[in-house]
Amino acid sequence: MTTLLLTRPRPQCAAWLARLAELGVDAAALPLIEILPARDAGPVAAAWAALPAVDLAVFVSPNAVEQFFAHAGGAAWPAHTLAACVGPGSAQALAEHGVPAGQIVQPAADAASLDSEHLWTELAPRRDWAGARVLLLRGDGGREWLAQRLAAAGALVQAVTVYHRAAPRLDAAEQALLAAVQAQPQRYVWLFSSAEAVGHLRQLQSLPPAGQRAIATHARIAEAARAAGFGPVVLARPAPEAVTRALGSL
Repeated sequence: MTTLLLTRPRPQCAAWLARLAELGVDAAALPLIEILPARDAGPVAAAWAALPAVDLAVFVSPNAVEQFFAHAGGAAWPAHTLAACVGPGSAQALAEHGVPAGQIVQPAADAASLDSEHLWTELAPRRDWAGARVLLLRGDGGREWLAQRLAAAGALVQAVTVYHRAAPRLDAAEQALLAAVQAQPQRYVWLFSSAEAVGHLRQLQSLPPAGQRAIATHARIAEAARAAGFGPVVLARPAPEAVTRALGSL
């Protein structure tokens, strides 16, 4: 049986594993990115204090959602502030934290890919962005292209670091799983939702990944995987159902 390896940050793996099990997919978690809280919580608290005057808050990932709302202190989401994201995982996290569905903006369900470009397609016609206050809630960088588009449209964009990404710290069971993958790579398929995860794996593996198959959730991530030696690499939207279909194609 082929086992799908989830490389998402550890907090996101449980929900994915549960849904994949419902879909009949054998999967295991091998997190390749560690999520750490912001070193300075002051700017995050200040962002919450300013939120009622903010027109748009852009969340780069589910991690940004979780880390930002960890500082909510019971505050409710403002009635006029839009919350934007690129993926269904982030949208679900926003909904779970009480952001009304009508205030969540994300790429269209039939968008060719889930990225900043397709999010901007939804945001651009929403309003005149001149003078709008925008928070970009992220880790160590991210969504620079979108920030540039908003700024070019006249928005006042403030980036706030709400978490940090780091190389993974594998426990004993995860180290054993990685060793098993290296011993029998044909039994596994990697799922990459970040090019950074590909880079971390290259640092961890003592053997080149020749012959290891992968699924990537964006074309740029697929390029990074192929450059690292993975093949074949197929694309899938970042949803368990789409990944299950991609796994079947492999």
